[in-house]
Amino acid sequence: MQRRTFVTASAASLAFPSLMAQTLPSGPIRILVGFAPGGGTDILARVMGQKLGAMWNTTVVVENRAGATGTIAADYVAHQPGDGATLFMAHINSQAIAPALMKLNYNAETDFQPIALVGVTPNLLICNESQPAKTVKDLVELCKKNPGKISFGSAGNGSAQHLALEMFKLAAGITAIHVPYKGSGPMLTDLIGGQIQYSFDTMTAATPHVKNGKAIAIAQTRQSRAKGHPNVPTMSESGFPGFEATTWYGLVGPAKMPVAMAKRMNEDINKVLAMPDVIEKFEQYGAEDGGGSTEKFASFMQVEARKWAKVVKDANVKADA
Repeated sequence: MQRRTFVTASAASLAFPSLMAQTLPSGPIRILVGFAPGGGTDILARVMGQKLGAMWNTTVVVENRAGATGTIAADYVAHQPGDGATLFMAHINSQAIAPALMKLNYNAETDFQPIALVGVTPNLLICNESQPAKTVKDLVELCKKNPGKISFGSAGNGSAQHLALEMFKLAAGITAIHVPYKGSGPMLTDLIGGQIQYSFDTMTAATPHVKNGKAIAIAQTRQSRAKGHPNVPTMSESGFPGFEATTWYGLVGPAKMPVAMAKRMNEDINKVLAMPDVIEKFEQYGAEDGGGSTEKFASFMQVEARKWAKVVKDANVKADA
């Protein structure tokens, strides 16, 4: 396949050699997702992949490599060539939480080239239809009456959902059972089926099940209500002021990727995020505040890494908890 450049005129390329570095990959592109199909990361990656594939006139394939809260996929991408053919849907787990919890074969800050923040979403505190407690107040009372017996699922040990639960346990003074899964998809299947009772899950993954009535939304975890769920109260409104536990997603490449290529991709990702149908779909899932420069995304990830490292330390969270 012929290489596509930011400036298609060959004369312009000869006049400005630096533009050659902005060439997009010449063949199919993979976006690695570190979780099972059906989860929030997977959903947003597929939306972006479809739009970018059409924009770039190439095949963009989403590939799921689940396990270890996204770090297996992250490690794989970190060691790929920097030709832009392999990208990673970076996630709060692999880039900001896991580095504080476990020894990794990659450095989250230096082994990746930031491309663009795709979106930030609250977590939704959800349950299945059969649960008696469907408000935060009632859930706290239920957990206190049944210490260590109420189950909460998550996308994995040390995941953003797990840490949201740990924050809730500390704030409410309760104990509960943590049940980790290899992603939101299988966890939601068990929650709907009644194998587990509650979860702090990404709004992106939980929304379809809330909309069809198979899951009940109790609260959301940003300071203000997401546009897609205007009737679901925040944790702050539910008696826990200041409670905020978000999940975020963004595209990165291996560190060897040329900065100019990352900036070229960033331009098109910002165009995709400005598309009305993408805005509408993302708002339904609670994914907001995406876009901006590569530098903005790099700074954002650094701030998040410091924030969650402190939470891990203060809550004494262990990866195998």
